[in-house]
Amino acid sequence: MGNHVPVLLDEVLHQLAIRPDGVYIDCTFGRGGHSQAILDQLGPEGLVFGLDRDPEAVRVGEQLSQQDPRFYIEHKSFGQLGAFLESRQLSGKVSGVLFDLGVSSPQLEDARRGFSFLHDGPLDMRMDPSSGMPAETWINSASEQEIAGVLFRYGEERASRKIARAICEQRKSSSITTTGQLAALIEEVLPRRSHGKGKGKTRHPATRSFQAIRIFVNQELDEISLALTAALESLAVGGRLCVISFHSLEDRIVKRFFREGARVDPALAGLPVVPDSALPSLTLPSRAIRAAEPELENNPRARSAILRVAERLA
Repeated sequence: MGNHVPVLLDEVLHQLAIRPDGVYIDCTFGRGGHSQAILDQLGPEGLVFGLDRDPEAVRVGEQLSQQDPRFYIEHKSFGQLGAFLESRQLSGKVSGVLFDLGVSSPQLEDARRGFSFLHDGPLDMRMDPSSGMPAETWINSASEQEIAGVLFRYGEERASRKIARAICEQRKSSSITTTGQLAALIEEVLPRRSHGKGKGKTRHPATRSFQAIRIFVNQELDEISLALTAALESLAVGGRLCVISFHSLEDRIVKRFFREGARVDPALAGLPVVPDSALPSLTLPSRAIRAAEPELENNPRARSAILRVAERLA
């Protein structure tokens, strides 16, 4: 499965409480690190289904499928999880579901994908390059107000208006077509020295903007909400849902979904007899989990990772 190191691997395997004959869905297959580790703990009756919207990830998954008949891969975004479950008749039968949200290391390292401001390449940012609108098209056509709104909402960028204004000024003379162009423009607006947090720690000025544009282009937050609901419906009683997120916007959605699923419906909580439909659908077996120091030393990307876990109740 290559050299890609999956984040929080040991913690995920522990929290999934893997059954040898269980059915598991890796909704963000990536390069297959988590899926392969789950397969290693399954018996001959166990199954793993992988989903990914990235064609390159799907190609890796097809290789794994040829090697191991217990694994299947489908070219789907995790927002299509509900349709996938229906097509496979898996609702209520799944032992565990995993989401590893955000962009993967191989995607960041491939300049052709346009995700990183550290590698100059086409300004694309689509998880699936065969569909949807590339970032270049949007950044060169959206209004100043729309750009500022996206940067603020999805990147929590305080200087969103300044950056949007600079983008629109640049467009008057020439289009913005590469990640290097966009990163340099943002750095002119926001000098790197203004983004440090503590001695020796400097955030690149384009970090939040690139995150925001990527989330917007791929509609990632909307997909998360859809997928969490489908994942809950997929689980058998005792099945577990594990979600790894990498920034506050993702984690906020997951945390809220888990919290609401683990409590009695507030509108009906005061009744003498609470109906079954108002009872909690989830229990939370663990607090939020972060990577331990040994993993952080070997994989700096794990520093911002948060794993949340929920278990399906009857």
